[in-house]
Amino acid sequence: MKASFILILPLLLPLSSAQIPHWGTCPEPPLQANFILSKFLGTWYEVAKLPAQFEKGRCIETNFSMKADGTIKVSSSEILKGRLKTLEGTGVVEDIKQPAKLGISFSYVAPYSPYWIISTDYDKSAVIYSCTDILQIFHFDFAWILGRTRTLPADTINKAREIFTNSNIDVTKMIASRQLGCDKEF
Repeated sequence: MKASFILILPLLLPLSSAQIPHWGTCPEPPLQANFILSKFLGTWYEVAKLPAQFEKGRCIETNFSMKADGTIKVSSSEILKGRLKTLEGTGVVEDIKQPAKLGISFSYVAPYSPYWIISTDYDKSAVIYSCTDILQIFHFDFAWILGRTRTLPADTINKAREIFTNSNIDVTKMIASRQLGCDKEF
């Protein structure tokens, strides 16, 4: 079966949003202990990330707020080709026993994608991870370092990268997000 799968792997790669596949199943990092969703809500700026096809712009930020039905309104924006692009989605707590394990979808027809809060102090930074297994043979992952401000001190970024590494998450290809010239009118 593995040999036949390797033959169809090139057909699946374009569906992967330009992520690099890793053999094996997704790692299961420890999540933020005693996570309090209400303290996490608000605006977060993307400070660093593993490159993703769906994030090509600069000044990426996301606002999380509670909706009346108990789900989470997820409003993301970026500046792409000189224009402000916005996208709204819905987030849910996937398992009440693990409140730091969110699912987010930006389409009514798409399933919820994992959005796991590995670590946060709620006030300054957050370490976020998402991973999707493909037939339990390989996986694609996404990782973000978020801040309540557009930049974070180098030691905060290094500590976040260390958290990923200690959780068996490869962030050697992580890059700084572009957060300059974000206050310009569009």
